[in-house]
Amino acid sequence: MRGDTGVMAEPRHLHPGAPRSRRGARTAVALLALLAAVTLVGPAAAEEPPPEGAVLRVAIDGPLTAMHAEIVEEALARAEAHDAAAALVDLDTPGGRVDLTREIVQAMLTAEVPVLVHVTPSGAQAGSAGTFITYAAHVAAMSSGTTIGAATPVDIEGGEVSDKILEDSVSYAEALAEERDRDLEFIVDAVREGRAERASVALELGAVDLLAGDTDELLAEVDGREVTLDSGRTVTLATAEAPVVDVEASAVQRALSAIATPDIAFLLITVGTLGVIYELANPGLGIGGVLGAIMLILAFASLAVLPTSAAGLALLVLAIGLLVGELFVPGVGVLAAGGAVSLLFAGLLLFDGATGLGVSWTVLFPTVVIAGLGALGIGVLAARQRNRPATSGAEALIGARGEVRRVDGRRLQVWVDGSLWDAGTQSGATLAPGDEVTVVDRDGLRLTVEPEEQTWTSTP
Repeated sequence: MRGDTGVMAEPRHLHPGAPRSRRGARTAVALLALLAAVTLVGPAAAEEPPPEGAVLRVAIDGPLTAMHAEIVEEALARAEAHDAAAALVDLDTPGGRVDLTREIVQAMLTAEVPVLVHVTPSGAQAGSAGTFITYAAHVAAMSSGTTIGAATPVDIEGGEVSDKILEDSVSYAEALAEERDRDLEFIVDAVREGRAERASVALELGAVDLLAGDTDELLAEVDGREVTLDSGRTVTLATAEAPVVDVEASAVQRALSAIATPDIAFLLITVGTLGVIYELANPGLGIGGVLGAIMLILAFASLAVLPTSAAGLALLVLAIGLLVGELFVPGVGVLAAGGAVSLLFAGLLLFDGATGLGVSWTVLFPTVVIAGLGALGIGVLAARQRNRPATSGAEALIGARGEVRRVDGRRLQVWVDGSLWDAGTQSGATLAPGDEVTVVDRDGLRLTVEPEEQTWTSTP
């Protein structure tokens, strides 16, 4: 629109959302491009075949995670596929989830390649889950200054588990000791009483096979030993001069490992839901909606690798639906409260208690309160926004006052809101330049006006 020339165009201030939309779209594209790059580049480096007769080494360092289970299984599969001399697990862990422990142990027991476990370096431990992993190896070794044991299962808060879970762990330990012909008394005591021993005592007891300071010493010591695989085939280890190839986690595996915990998954779901609710209340593809969607995707990706229950997932979906519903029935708070309660029970029931997993209390309750109050607050703000007079679009000019500037036969032009508009009247009132009018309707670029009862001064 250009001043008083009579050339009409849509006022630019009626479209404040366009620049925001473009910025949000660029942000979304950039984030998706980054995720795609990580996905494509991350696994590529792990596909190079190892040399013939190599030893494939993988490290379990720190608390046991889903990433460790994946890379151990990947190392065993690659070792079998490329006829490796052995697979070696460098172990230093205080323990971890029962389900992941069993997953790793099963892969080791059924592997068609010799599996070596080395508790290393000095100062390392094969605690809790690490005890079971060490016992599952064809050859188990420890460096001096390391420990093994303290394998009593605990719940998510570190408390005692039920007798049923304890006895199941004892039976599992006995089966491993029998399978690998290792000391039965020590591992049973490690489970029942939390017994732990240093490397030299573990060797005397028969819990491990040898002491070795580093990988070279270990491979030299075990060279020529015979091991029996799950198929019954006997293999003589040829490891003295074998090249060692490290199998490392990809960028994607490391990222998933970082978020594949109950607390992080629960936080991502809650914050992501609030982001989407905020975006629905303020449409336009803003950063809240983009980040909220990404958080929800990451949350469900982490849930995919965690042991979840059907009841917990159903409650989680219900909670999300109720929290979003508060946006459309705002002010009362019933849906927000229902969503918060559903979210609370989802956090309690979402993960399989038999694995010792769960959302910690210090995360669960504050997150539930924030989710409920956040949904309620956003709903109230959205209601207030909907009840305000329109500030953009066709309704923005309804009720605005203006001044007649030109009357040419049946053609009428009025000055309204800083612009010159074509206009007409419904009542057929006769108007003259200088008359004050009120806008009562708008059709495209044409206004419908009626005479203003009170006189006011327009300053164009």
